[in-house]
Amino acid sequence: MNNYDVIIAGSGAAGLYAAINLPENLKVLVIAKRELKLCNSALAQGGIAGVYNSPNDNIQLHQNDTLIAGGFKNNSETLHILVSEAAYDIENIIKFGVDFDKNPDGTYHRTLEGGHCRHRIFHHKDATGAEIVDKLIIKAKSLPNVTILENTLMCEAVKTDTGFSVNLLNEEGYTAVNSHFLIMATGGIGRVYEFTTNSAIATGDGISMAYDMGADIKNLSYVQFHPTAFNNRQTRECFLISEAVRGEGAYLRNYHGERFMHNYDDRLELAPRDVVSHSIIHESRKQNSTEFYLDITHKDPEFLKNRFPMIYKNLLDQGFDLTKDWIPIFPCQHYLMGGINVDKNAQTKIRGLYAAGECSHTGVHGNNRLASNSLLEALVFSRHAAAHIAACAESVPKDFAEHKFDSHEDKPVIPKGIRTEVRKIMQESAFVIPDKEAAVRGFERVKELRKLIHSEDYCVNRDYVEANSLITIAYLILREII
Repeated sequence: MNNYDVIIAGSGAAGLYAAINLPENLKVLVIAKRELKLCNSALAQGGIAGVYNSPNDNIQLHQNDTLIAGGFKNNSETLHILVSEAAYDIENIIKFGVDFDKNPDGTYHRTLEGGHCRHRIFHHKDATGAEIVDKLIIKAKSLPNVTILENTLMCEAVKTDTGFSVNLLNEEGYTAVNSHFLIMATGGIGRVYEFTTNSAIATGDGISMAYDMGADIKNLSYVQFHPTAFNNRQTRECFLISEAVRGEGAYLRNYHGERFMHNYDDRLELAPRDVVSHSIIHESRKQNSTEFYLDITHKDPEFLKNRFPMIYKNLLDQGFDLTKDWIPIFPCQHYLMGGINVDKNAQTKIRGLYAAGECSHTGVHGNNRLASNSLLEALVFSRHAAAHIAACAESVPKDFAEHKFDSHEDKPVIPKGIRTEVRKIMQESAFVIPDKEAAVRGFERVKELRKLIHSEDYCVNRDYVEANSLITIAYLILREII
């Protein structure tokens, strides 16, 4: 009953699309850490980039824009796969019912975002990720070979002689499940910082467990900070003001109300995200102020309400009118370009272990992700993972080895405050422009916390799993920085 051909940890775009693309003769389990729709994919506002029925665009231009944004540190092989197969996956999700916005003549509306030389971002208003995830959920739930467990925590994953064993925790208690193949699609690491645009599930669990199994983790210090997160200086999870707002003509203003991007880059507000975030930090130090604003009040109010309904509503709830007010913003942790190192088939160096989506490192993004390439990467390479598993499925053992987990249910819980301390360390040492001295101090403390959490037996509950993940992620990032 607890044996599956494939276990997929994560229910965002990558996890769901992998499940959908696996052959129906394979028994598949999808694990959702919280409710199905709580994932970074569902938070994606801008859209999905790609050349699809695009007479004024081509894959070489898309590839070049991605290379420029990524500082030419991209993997050329996987990048070419990304841009050349975009049309296939965009068309595929349209068949699943994804409703991209259209022009009055029936053609698809494409928007512009920073770093793109063409209007090539397909979108559903300003809630594209949620639209895609909704349709993928409907499709996945219709498949008889796919089981989905919501509100289920992956506590531990180990390699066995026949594949993998995974220890799960939900309201029914602990359960061990086994598989021949395991796909990590656990999303980002945002909760390792004090402030992030990421959802509550983004604690890097899949990366941490893959690292413990011996997978290569690459470029984990390649963290993208989105320049325009709503800045209310209160909530840990910061509401994102989409790049598309700048794509439609918004200005960035400093404490004095002055535009300043011309002092840093000729592309002004439409420079890539890392450039804009660095510019804001430099301007902040120059002005000795963290007060910055996004201003699109010069655009038609009705256009803005229709183009950005979710952003408009969320800002109204915070007391700001996008059509009339300057919106307070500041850079915030947003996306991870590094992760579990994989090849073009999303396979790690561990046989049978795959990774897709934000937790993976395909190399397509280089050291900075081009806007709206993330949903595309999640689709393209989770499909590659599914295809590779399908090709390998006949050669795996027929039986399932099961690891005996000890969850230490009778042991004490971890000390309070560990996650808070890790977040403070990361915010001070590895935010936008890393502070090397703070990183060295932080690394020593993180090593102490790592030793603490592993030196005694603690109850393996949600607090333990997430604290262990955050410590591992911080350890790997700071080790790269110093």
